Amino acid sequence: MSGTARQAPPKDPRSARTRARLRQALLDECSERSLAEVAVAALVRRAGIGRATFYVHYDSLEDLAVDACADVVREAVEALHAWRGRPDPVHAPPALVEFFASLTPHSALYRALLAPGGGGPLGRVLHRDLRAYSLRERELAGAADAPLVASAVAATFAGVLADWLHGMIEADSEEVAHQVWQLLVALHASR
Repeated sequence: MSGTARQAPPKDPRSARTRARLRQALLDECSERSLAEVAVAALVRRAGIGRATFYVHYDSLEDLAVDACADVVREAVEALHAWRGRPDPVHAPPALVEFFASLTPHSALYRALLAPGGGGPLGRVLHRDLRAYSLRERELAGAADAPLVASAVAATFAGVLADWLHGMIEADSEEVAHQVWQLLVALHASR
């Protein structure tokens, strides 16, 4: 990532509203054209703010795009951990199936930020957050292999998600959800 989203103090509702308007404007722009074709001028016009205000909050369009897509990372982490008890080794939890299905409206934007293999700015955020969550779970369970499995889970999920979005895995959203789930259950079962 070329920079980072500049975060205003969390108690500043005006900054939060401005960032929300910018995120929505970007999603709206990207529903009409690719991220590479989006210009800051068009974006701020759509958001109803000044260009200088954009740069108060973000260093670049990529930073804004990653921030706008951060919810997809949170949703992925939650979907992967939306089961209780002993996991079904074949069928993904409904939340994971729903997660994959929900990607369609902004799949071009996700592809722009998530490179094949799971790299790219969104891939780095996804890997970091998913690895941290998985590591915490494995350590709480007392697993000796916690760092290894946490890394494998994060890399596997990010890689499969990215490759599927880029058309390298031929499966519909439900099929890929079940397939990636089976891989992740096998990784967690490894000792």
